[in-house]
Amino acid sequence: MTNQPNNPLHGKTLEMVLNALVTHYGWTELGNRIRINCFISDPSVKSSLKFLRKTEWARKKIEELYLGTPSLYLDVE
Repeated sequence: MTNQPNNPLHGKTLEMVLNALVTHYGWTELGNRIRINCFISDPSVKSSLKFLRKTEWARKKIEELYLGTPSLYLDVE
């Protein structure tokens, strides 16, 4: 694995990012911020990961929200 010191997502899995967002915002607020049906209708980590892994634009929105919430990726509250 190559060293990526300027990549804040380096070493973070999509599941880790999604779980952090769900813990921080909750499914309802996450669905309000990013209008994706898997966050709104009967949300689960498993179904959301399946969708996000297949849908690049949705994954980018999740990553942007994660990076836009520094307390999540910098481990500060």
